[in-house]
Order: sequence, then structure tokens, then C-alpha cells
Amino acid sequence: MNFKEKRNLNRYTFGLGTVGRDMQYSLVSMYLMVYLTEILNLPDSTMWWMTGALTILRVFDAVNDPIMGVLVDNTKSKYGKFKPWIVIGGIIGGILTILLFFDFGLRGTGYVALFVVLYLLWDFTYGANDIAYWSMLPSLTLDQKEREKTGSFARICANIGLFTVVVGILPVTKALGGDTRAWLITAIAIVLIMLAFLCFTVFGVREDKSIQVKQESTSLKEMFYVLFKNDQLLYTAIAMALFMIGYTTTTSFGTYYFKYAYKNENMYSIFAAILGVTQLVALTVFPVFSKRYTRKTLYAFSTVLVVLGYIIFFFAPMEMLYIGTAGILLFFGQAFIQLLMLMFLADTVEYGQWKLGNRNESITFSVQPFINKIGGAIANGILGVTLILSGINAAETPEDVTESGLLMMKIAMMILPLIFIVIGYIIYSKKFKINKELFDKIIADLTERGDISKQ
Repeated sequence: MNFKEKRNLNRYTFGLGTVGRDMQYSLVSMYLMVYLTEILNLPDSTMWWMTGALTILRVFDAVNDPIMGVLVDNTKSKYGKFKPWIVIGGIIGGILTILLFFDFGLRGTGYVALFVVLYLLWDFTYGANDIAYWSMLPSLTLDQKEREKTGSFARICANIGLFTVVVGILPVTKALGGDTRAWLITAIAIVLIMLAFLCFTVFGVREDKSIQVKQESTSLKEMFYVLFKNDQLLYTAIAMALFMIGYTTTTSFGTYYFKYAYKNENMYSIFAAILGVTQLVALTVFPVFSKRYTRKTLYAFSTVLVVLGYIIFFFAPMEMLYIGTAGILLFFGQAFIQLLMLMFLADTVEYGQWKLGNRNESITFSVQPFINKIGGAIANGILGVTLILSGINAAETPEDVTESGLLMMKIAMMILPLIFIVIGYIIYSKKFKINKELFDKIIADLTERGDISKQ
């Protein structure tokens, strides 16, 4: 196999591996709350406990992700350091996903206690899989443009997985009966799809052995040194966290918005399909834009689209023309930002090696699930509190929710996320400095020092 064939094989097998992963993650991160409130019909008294538990669990487990990054970085096996954790996290995490959507017949304190254990274990195993998967990206190539192509295809695959669930979850579960059994069958199917697509990455991806790296084991003490002394990683993490809080908060309200504000739950799948196509188009055309414009310019352009989208969304009448237009602007911009964040994170690997003397892909990429979980924790807290205080959780029908309750939901869904995302952009624009010129200098310096060698 020649270099070009190997590069293309890596690009496609790496990307395909995340189709099922994002189906699984979307099911848990976006629809577990729907399952609890709309299918199990847990009362407000229990939902206060569940909201608190989910928020605390996600924060607690997020702190474990850098430790997981240390374990991956220090792994030595004949299969490399990434693939064993991709397999272990995929299999065990899949089993736990099914258990989260299994109705054990418990309610009250017993259910809360069991849920806490299952969710904590799920978060840990998914984190192992996610860190190992994404931290493999810098080991495939040192070329920034090739990373963009590989990352772009991976994000396309991830969004296919995400929007397959978003578009299909309600119609499929309703067709199966709309009860706990229907959701369990759906969860099992998604887990099987996830495992099947992981096989593409496990058996297809070949790391670039021409990139020889001097690497020593990293201790837990050194982990904190890596995370806090790599200033570009730190600023990227803060900007990513603010973006993910906003993005996840908005998407978490989707089902509730169309059921209680738009008053037509079936339109949610159509709206989600529009957004899915929008994000896929954005990710497909990103390489074309990246050839003509700098990443800084693209981030500014994307943030403007997001701001316009939120403003139109907030003031839009309940008509799909206006809501759809807002969604297209919003999710086109968000797709660009998601991919840019991935590229910023990948480049901080070499920056950290250049500045600190050690290459830590997995510790660096442990920031991504850490941020996703922190974002999910805060978004979950905002969602849960809003559902209870607005009267949505206790409502029997959409007509039971007052205008003030709907306004509370719109502010939490649109205004708060807009503030978070704009602040994230400001931090990036003021503090992030790894452009193409600096990155090329970093690679040249690392090569000259003998820290990496391209054979």
C-alpha cells in the first residue's frame, strides 16, 4: 500500500469509527432526561434528586478524564496505546448504556441510588473510549491540512451518528410502542451499531510509524504540569468549555421546545433533519474555506452566524420558515466551531511537546471528554431546573405550561448559550496564538532537537 492509499484508508476508517459512538453518546446525553421525565414520568420530587445527581456525577467524572489520559499515554501493548482502550471502553460502555435504559421497576431512593452507580460507570468507560479515539488523531499525521481533512471527515461521521438518533429516536420509539420496552430495544440496537462501526477504526487505522517520538512515562504529578503549563491547551479548554455549555444546553431543550412551545412534537424530527443536513454540508465545505481563510477568520465568521441564529430563533414566531432559518445559521456556524476546536486541540500536542519536552496526546485529548462532561453537567443542571421551575415537568399537556414558563425555557435555551459562546470566542481571539507560521516553526524545532523525526 502506497502512502496516499494508507493516508486515505486512515482518514476513512478513523472517521467511520465514530458514527456509532456518537449515536450512543447522543442517546445518553440528549435523551436520558427525556426518558426519565416523559417515559418513566418521574415526579418533581425525584427529578430534583436526579438533576442534582446528574450534575454532580458529570462534574466528578470529568475530573477523572485527565487521569484516564495518563493511563492511555502510559499504555504499552503490541496493539499500541489507543486501540485497547477503544475496545474496552466500547464493550463495557455499551453494556452500561443498555442498563441505563432498562426499567428495573425501582422508583424513589432505590432508583436514584442504582442510577448513580450505573451512570458513573458509564461515564468512566465512555471517557476511556473517547480519549483513546480522539488522541489517536495526532499520531496519524503532522500535516495540519491533512489533520483538517481527517478531522472533518470524522466530524461528518459523528454528526451522521448524532442526527440519526436526533431525527429517528422519537418516530422509532413511538413505532415500537413508546414505552420502556421500546426505548430498551432502541438502546440495544444503537449499541450494536456502535460496536460494528468501531471495528473500522480498530482493524483499519494504521498509525504513522515514520513519526518517531521520544517519550517517557507520565506521572499523575506531571499530568497537572502538562494541563496547566501548556497555556495554549488551557485557553483552548476554556473556550471549548464555554462553547460546549452553550451548544449542549440548546440541543438538550429540543424535544421540550417542540412539544411545549411549538406544540407539535412531530416537527422536531423534521427540524432535526434540517439541522443535520446543515451540519453535514458545513463540515463538507470546511476544507474549501480553510484553503482560502485562516482559522481565526473562520472562527469569527462562525461566531457571527451563531449570534444571528440565536437572535432570530429567540424572536421568531412559531413558524418553521423562521425557526428553520435560525437553525441553519446556528448549526452551520456551530459545525465550523466544533471542527476548529478539534484542530486547535490537536495542535496543542506539538506545542506542549515543544514547550514542556514531552508529548502527551491522551492527556491533551482528555480535555475533550472532560469539557463535554462539564458542558453536559452544567447544561443538564440548567435543563433540569428550568423544566421544574417552568412547570414543564409537572405539565400533563402543552397547554398546561404558562407563557412565563415558556419564556423561561427560551431564555435558558437561547440567551444563556449565546452569552457562553460569545465569551468563549473572545477568550480564543485574545489568547490563542498557534497559527500556521508558529506551528511550522514548532515542527522544525522539534525535528532539529530530535524530539521527533520524520523518516
